[in-house]
Amino acid sequence: MNQSPDLLRRLLRAKDRMDGAPHEAWPIHRLAQVSAVSEAHFARQFATAFGVPPHRYLLTRRIERAIALLRDTELPVTEIAYQTGWNSLGTFGRIFRDITGESPGELRARLQPAPHARKQAPECLVRAAHRPDLKTAVSEKRRREADGKMETQPTTEAL
Repeated sequence: MNQSPDLLRRLLRAKDRMDGAPHEAWPIHRLAQVSAVSEAHFARQFATAFGVPPHRYLLTRRIERAIALLRDTELPVTEIAYQTGWNSLGTFGRIFRDITGESPGELRARLQPAPHARKQAPECLVRAAHRPDLKTAVSEKRRREADGKMETQPTTEAL
């Protein structure tokens, strides 16, 4: 489906607002208002234009920011969670692990380079390399993990 240049500009306006303030709440009605289209039309067209629904895009931006803060600062995980728009540390930790495969503390320990190694790669490349993949919904990832765990667990008959 071809989208008009005017509609794409409106969608980009909403995307730019999310990029500029990912810590803020961005319900569909607010994004639709920024784009000057109906809520249902906005949700469909955003997903068509950018390949992911608006909420998943916002999750990606929040997790990217959290990863950068974990890597580049000594802020406590709680502070990072609140700065990146999460109201609950538990929700932040659960979704962070679902998306990245490790806890914020584990990721911090793995990613924090030695001070002399930080300036070797351009920031844009570092961010692109660590960008979370949210092409699959978090609930779908959980379901797949549960299915995989059930398959790999030994049965009582084998014991």
